[in-house]
Amino acid sequence: MKTACVILAAGRGSRMKGYAGNKILLPLIPGKSPYEGEMPILLHILTHLPSGPKAIVVNHAKEDVMAATKEFGVTYREQPELNGTGGALLAAMDFVTADISDSLIVTMGDVPFVKTATYRQMLECLKDHALVVLGFRPRSQKQYGVLEIAGDQVRKIIEWKYWSAYPEERKETLRICNSGIYAARRDVLMRYLPVLASRPHVVSKEVDGRLKDVEEYFITDLVEYMHDDGVSTGYMVSQDEEEVMGVDDLAALRKAQEIYRSNPLDQ
Repeated sequence: MKTACVILAAGRGSRMKGYAGNKILLPLIPGKSPYEGEMPILLHILTHLPSGPKAIVVNHAKEDVMAATKEFGVTYREQPELNGTGGALLAAMDFVTADISDSLIVTMGDVPFVKTATYRQMLECLKDHALVVLGFRPRSQKQYGVLEIAGDQVRKIIEWKYWSAYPEERKETLRICNSGIYAARRDVLMRYLPVLASRPHVVSKEVDGRLKDVEEYFITDLVEYMHDDGVSTGYMVSQDEEEVMGVDDLAALRKAQEIYRSNPLDQ
């Protein structure tokens, strides 16, 4: 199965206080400060993805991202407006729909420790499913999205702002969280990207200090669209919460650097 990969790397990372660059270029080996050093997160991800064509979706500090990855022979697609994970995937639509692969991995640019073997296992699951979600069981569910599961199928992914209001007995059935990493059969995904593009969410966001209604798109919607049409949407569960940790603030960056320092050969 020929595989292509899309890495979502357009966002700035506003919770990384005191850092103006793109957080995917932050180091796993710190130097004078946690923000300076070696082994950028994005380069570590690129070395662990399956072989095949790769596209990086860029926006914030795109020149820095492109300069750091120029030796990898990747393709770049710009997300002109930061309009959600689905918007990032739609920005790479021509890459996804090009006849260069049978399957696709979609991963986040700030999740450094997913193992090559995990990506391969997800691709193996595509023998039985059109789309596979990588889930995990965290010690604390925090504000993660959760998978609503029936048998080996994911019915939909429910965001925290919705499931947090559920009764406790319902919450107990929603223990697997969404890592934001997916594998999909390219031919099926091609059919659903236009559906995703036609159904934006209108959300209120602060823009230049004022609340504004904007349209956003979410990859998680693809799961529900496919499932409702009878398309098989499966999942697998990472056995290690640290494998799917996202580096979204300084505390997470320090933790990632400690994990890498403790087990560099395992990463």
